[in-house]
Amino acid sequence: MDWIIRLFTDTDSIAHIALLYSIVIAVGILLGKIKIGGISLGVTFVLFAGIVAGHIGFTAPVNILSFIQDFGLILFVFCIGLQVGPGFFESFKKGGVTLNLLSTTTVLLNVVVMFACYFIFFDTNDKTNLPMMVGTLYGAVTNTPGLGAANEALESVWADKSTLPQIASGYACAYPLGVLGIIGATIAIRFITGTKLADEEEELREAEAEDPHAKPHQMHLKVNNTYLAGRTVEQINEFLNRDVVFSRLMHEGKVSIPSSQDVLEMGDEVLVVCAEADAEAIQAFIGPEIEMAWEEEDSNQPMISRRIVVTNSSMNGKTLGKMHFSSVYGVTVTRISRQGLDVFASRNYRFQVGDKILVVGPKDNVSRIAEMMGNSVKRLDHPNIATIFIGIIVGILFGSIPFAIPGMPVPMKLGIAGGPLIIAILIGRFGHRMKLNTYTTTSANMMLREIGLVLFLASVGIKAGANFWHTVVQGDGLLYVATGFIITIVPILIVGVIARLKFKFNYFTLMGMIAGTCTDPPALAYANSICSREAPAIGYSTVYPLSMFLRIFTAQLIVLFCCG
Repeated sequence: MDWIIRLFTDTDSIAHIALLYSIVIAVGILLGKIKIGGISLGVTFVLFAGIVAGHIGFTAPVNILSFIQDFGLILFVFCIGLQVGPGFFESFKKGGVTLNLLSTTTVLLNVVVMFACYFIFFDTNDKTNLPMMVGTLYGAVTNTPGLGAANEALESVWADKSTLPQIASGYACAYPLGVLGIIGATIAIRFITGTKLADEEEELREAEAEDPHAKPHQMHLKVNNTYLAGRTVEQINEFLNRDVVFSRLMHEGKVSIPSSQDVLEMGDEVLVVCAEADAEAIQAFIGPEIEMAWEEEDSNQPMISRRIVVTNSSMNGKTLGKMHFSSVYGVTVTRISRQGLDVFASRNYRFQVGDKILVVGPKDNVSRIAEMMGNSVKRLDHPNIATIFIGIIVGILFGSIPFAIPGMPVPMKLGIAGGPLIIAILIGRFGHRMKLNTYTTTSANMMLREIGLVLFLASVGIKAGANFWHTVVQGDGLLYVATGFIITIVPILIVGVIARLKFKFNYFTLMGMIAGTCTDPPALAYANSICSREAPAIGYSTVYPLSMFLRIFTAQLIVLFCCG
């Protein structure tokens, strides 16, 4: 039995370290699935499992823990950057500016309230209190990447490493009530503003009904333009630069459904569908309108629902509204998914390679959309490992560049959290211009991100475990819980009420905005559970990219400026 004892006690053994992380991560994930009142802590419970392991002395060498912690953090924030990168700059377009300003205000208010609690409730002469409050701040807003960025920055500026504050203890104290506080504050906003859910649903329904769509127009034309002779349907579409569907083709007395490679000849007769505004120009280009007896109604085709993957690079940046899917093709895009995030199919949505769209309509027309969008899954299945690690290399180099700022004791660096995050956002948005294949499947991104997250949380928890009990019971643990709750609810109540009463945002959109600002999936899940439409997803996806960036960046700024 000695080998079992050594396996659990020999901290220098590779087998011991692997066993330690496996037990902590497995136990944490399993316990994190337990729901209380319909809410679970999810993967964050790995932190608490690590704390217990560290408290009972089940640990590993500090240098090993630090390496795994930092490497996990790099993987985590880089994959987040790849996820939010394609939509980061689009979130500032018209309609998203106000939501992002409100979200930014909430982030700044969180910091202001944190400092207020620090000066009111804590001894400012004790230099460990402010770093602990930073940890409490990021537990209160349920933002793990911010904790990682703050922890990494603190290690770089703290002189005496033996007295380094374990800010994960403050995070762990504030996190559970943070999850509940975010949802509770959104409910409180409803009662404060006198909002009725039924009225908000009706408002969304009316807004969707009023959304202007180009009217479809159907014409029977005879080809009499010599330029078109010998040209394929695809070539004609490219030349017209308008959305037009050649629904039927009569060539030498035979009627067919033309494909993109079918060739038109003089005298052919075609049934085309286009937007009403384009009808005159298309008729002038192809030929005169005629009466035909061979029309086959699309309504006889079976209606199908199909998920299509955007793999055609020419679709990058094109907006859904300008594709005229509804008016020209008779199909409806009901849902869009990007890197695991469900996005509302608004007319202003810009496609990116890798997007998945759910299309409903006649079978033939849905197939046309699939051909247009690419839908070649094999092109996306191959993992782009080189791009990921090239990005990490550049991110680490960028994060290591020192920036001298007057008044700071040491030059500022973006570090291993900020550097890879910024580079990942830029690669995710502009990588195709540098011939980098930046797309990763949702499952691959989630796998790398979750592995990085659990490695980080387990390491932080194990390191903090030795002092956690002392911090909570004999120290300021209960104060961290109370101040964390204040940090959670006060900014949400202030910004939420203003957004509702002054800016007249729909309550469900507001709920999504609050969840996105706190990067809190449980809050979004709650919003989706009480709303039958996509408004929460709109608010969440609009502010999530900027909010994630600000949470990480402000964490480093606070520590570098105030904790050195």
